Amino acid sequence: MYHAETLRDKMKLFLKILLPIMVTQISLSAMNFVDTMMSGRVGTDDLAGVAIGSSLWSPIFTGMNGILLAITPIIAQFMGANERHKIHHVVTQAIFLAAMLGIGIIVIGSFALNPILNFMSLDDSVQYIAFHYLGGLAIGIVPLFLSNVIRNFFDGQGFTRITMIITVLAVPFNVLLNYSLIFGHFGLPRLGGIGAGYATGITFWIILIVSIIMTFKVKDVKEYFLFVKWVKPSLKAWKEQLAIGIPIGLSIFFEASIFSVVTLLIGNMFSTIVIAANQVVISFTTLLFMVPLSISMAITIVVGYSVGGKRLDAAKQYSIIGVLGAIGFLALGSVFMFFFREPIAYLYTTDPAVVQMAGQLFIIAIMYQLSDAAQASLQGVLRGYKDVTLPFYIAFVSYWIIGIPSGYLLAAYTDIGPAGFWIGISLGLTGAAVGFFIRLRFVNRKMKAAVAQ
Repeated sequence: MYHAETLRDKMKLFLKILLPIMVTQISLSAMNFVDTMMSGRVGTDDLAGVAIGSSLWSPIFTGMNGILLAITPIIAQFMGANERHKIHHVVTQAIFLAAMLGIGIIVIGSFALNPILNFMSLDDSVQYIAFHYLGGLAIGIVPLFLSNVIRNFFDGQGFTRITMIITVLAVPFNVLLNYSLIFGHFGLPRLGGIGAGYATGITFWIILIVSIIMTFKVKDVKEYFLFVKWVKPSLKAWKEQLAIGIPIGLSIFFEASIFSVVTLLIGNMFSTIVIAANQVVISFTTLLFMVPLSISMAITIVVGYSVGGKRLDAAKQYSIIGVLGAIGFLALGSVFMFFFREPIAYLYTTDPAVVQMAGQLFIIAIMYQLSDAAQASLQGVLRGYKDVTLPFYIAFVSYWIIGIPSGYLLAAYTDIGPAGFWIGISLGLTGAAVGFFIRLRFVNRKMKAAVAQ
């Protein structure tokens, strides 16, 4: 990492950090894509079961990962202020915190999962697949959280290529494990959609092991002596990280959960075909969203580094580059989805009824793409400033006071049907984008005044 002087140098540095993050995020999303696509080839019940399981897991994973994401802007600002000696303590405390969070999620899930699935009134086969899919995935929760801390440690210093290499190496293992466990090859049992959960859980262990090895092998990283020099767990350090991480985690949770809640409500209100079609649309739009999400993560790093060095003009330039880039990409993605919506659906399923329904939902999903790009990238900017508390409230109001209720009312009390949920999502994401933009203008003025003094 370095402080770029010209606009051209800033764009080069931004791309240098962004591209590996983008490859990493797309690779991680590809695992879910493979889970969904291969499960859909087994049958519609398997696709629906994995859809329900993914919808329950996704907001929990993204919310917990958001809490651990707090160390990225902390490390970036330490780097910008040339206070590298503080990094080892922060990361080690985050490792302790991640292990506790992972164990807590497993314990809570063991008691809560069955009642939640029973409440949804699913077909017996769909409920069985969803339950055991999540059971298989649970074996990898703790290593997933630990590896995310190591990833944020790398990324906060600008070493995004390291996490890219680790994740890209893991994807072929995930594909092979899915192929073997879903379809029963190489002497392994044929588990259908359930096998996707076990494949993903095992892959998380592979990522953790390789991540730990890299902390010893990379010259610029091994000087921190992670996993060699330990410090005592510190309640004070956890409070400091949670003060930043909880608002980030809840903001991400509220966004991710609107898609999950939509899937769960559709599971209660509509047929298995509609559940499967909805999962097709969510899976593909999530894959596209990995690019603006990557841009958001890169913005956090470069803005945090610039703020740490008290270079607010540079932070503003990075913000403009990132936000416009995210909006531009999803604009192109929307055009692609419109013209190829049915061929995309056929990648997931051979059921014509599911394809037809997915094609209709894709048209509605196009509505929120630009708002989604804007709100994600603006959140990344605010995290770079470590401004996370008010954005959390903006996210809550936008997603849960505007988005979900309006979507439910349209789906339940009009002839729009399941598409009403997607209209509600569009309203929520647009409200969030507007709120984050207004907040950023205020933060910029406040930071300039502080630096001037």
